[in-house]
Amino acid sequence: MLKRMFCIKMKMPRFTFIDLFSGIGGFKMAFNSNNGKCLGFSEINKDAIEVYCHNYQIDESANFGDIRNIKSLPTHDLLTAGVPCQSWSIAGKNLGFNDDRGQLWNDTLYLLNQSRPKAFIFENVKGLVDPRNRSALNYILKRIEQAGYYANYYVINSHDYGVAQNRVRIYIIGFREKQFYDSFNRPEIIEKKTVLADILNVEIPKLQKVVEQTDLFGFNTNTSKSMSLSSKNGFNDYFLFNDLRNGETTIHSWDILDTTERQKEICLILLKNRRKKQFGLLDGNPISLLQFQSIDPSISKNELDSLVDMEILKLIPYSFEIESHNIKDLSEDEVEVLKRAKNNMLHLDELKMGNKSKVKVSSLTNMLETLINKGNLKCVEERYEFKNTKISSGINGINRIFLPTSDVFPTLVASDTNDYVALKAIPAETNESYKRKFLKEIYFENEYRKITKEEACQIQGFPRDFELPESRSRWMKLIGNSVSVPVIESLIKAIISTKVFD
Repeated sequence: MLKRMFCIKMKMPRFTFIDLFSGIGGFKMAFNSNNGKCLGFSEINKDAIEVYCHNYQIDESANFGDIRNIKSLPTHDLLTAGVPCQSWSIAGKNLGFNDDRGQLWNDTLYLLNQSRPKAFIFENVKGLVDPRNRSALNYILKRIEQAGYYANYYVINSHDYGVAQNRVRIYIIGFREKQFYDSFNRPEIIEKKTVLADILNVEIPKLQKVVEQTDLFGFNTNTSKSMSLSSKNGFNDYFLFNDLRNGETTIHSWDILDTTERQKEICLILLKNRRKKQFGLLDGNPISLLQFQSIDPSISKNELDSLVDMEILKLIPYSFEIESHNIKDLSEDEVEVLKRAKNNMLHLDELKMGNKSKVKVSSLTNMLETLINKGNLKCVEERYEFKNTKISSGINGINRIFLPTSDVFPTLVASDTNDYVALKAIPAETNESYKRKFLKEIYFENEYRKITKEEACQIQGFPRDFELPESRSRWMKLIGNSVSVPVIESLIKAIISTKVFD
């Protein structure tokens, strides 16, 4: 009889929890493996609800729905919330609590105070700890304290807890009773880390060691800046496709296209000089023919125009003379632009740098073209700039290609990225041969691709067979918005070890 009772007791849940902003259930997967019982979840995204209910065999009636409409929650031990990050994310508008989405923090804190669980875990992007959002973080912590909880925040990189991804997030962890707060310790970083080759199932050949192996990140997770890439054996484990930067593993347009040594030389002149203040006020300035010739007098207009024809360079209208001051048919923004003229002239760098009006920098080019067509302006100087000037877009839709030797893949995001993985490793002895082999054996042979759905699941710590929608944009949004399961597993084990649920 005692044995039977013991068996029944062991089957009882160790703790109960409620899953706010549940997404596809990263919290739930981690808690399930630690004997947690879900009493309900809150989610409004249709895809996320279907994935959550299908994979965990839960009826949709367990969904509390929109958090803004929840008045109370059933009694539970642990509350989780992956509060939407747009308000604090670097990629968002950074409006904080002035953003309607930021108000969801108030709804979360209201339910924490109303339901009073023994503990909670809140997750958000690391932008919440940035100086510009510090007042918002302090507000959240103060509200938590006012609710009678003891809490602290921890900046954690998912790679330190078992996933092949550089994903830095903030986790706010709190307890209703101080004794458990005092007993909580941040989980120890695991020594044996999952790396990209484990995900891709690619065998890594022994590479020639050129310099001593460097650390993966070389950064403190308490700081706001970090590297998302790794470097071993003297070589970077990725190639960056970019015309605006230079490096041993940077691939430029002129590396890919059939260009002469002279054309490569001209491109490098622009690359090395475009950020010099003598050529303009911007961080990166187009350069005129005369400015090119001040660096190398032998450069001709035909040579520059041939690079424009190859779509490596482009011509930028740069300086403008006022032809007409008639503002009768002009918009308010167009009038504002004309007012910025000095000595009857407008220059692109001055317009962008001194833009104190409501005129958006992104719309200046179109506006200047409109003013030319209306007869108000005449372009009197054109300059040359690289055609590919958006770093994240890369070249031909490729931003970075990661080799299987890389320890990590970049942070998965809801909108997907232009990052790819190579399907083989390339041993090399010098930087020159490394780049040459990459182009010959990987890029030109199309031995690279985007990560698959199954690989994305593993990179977030989900099983490969976790079921998601077929559409890449849909499953990428769900995975990119999720938490990394192994991180949550480490945190829940640390919370359980305080005996808060005993």
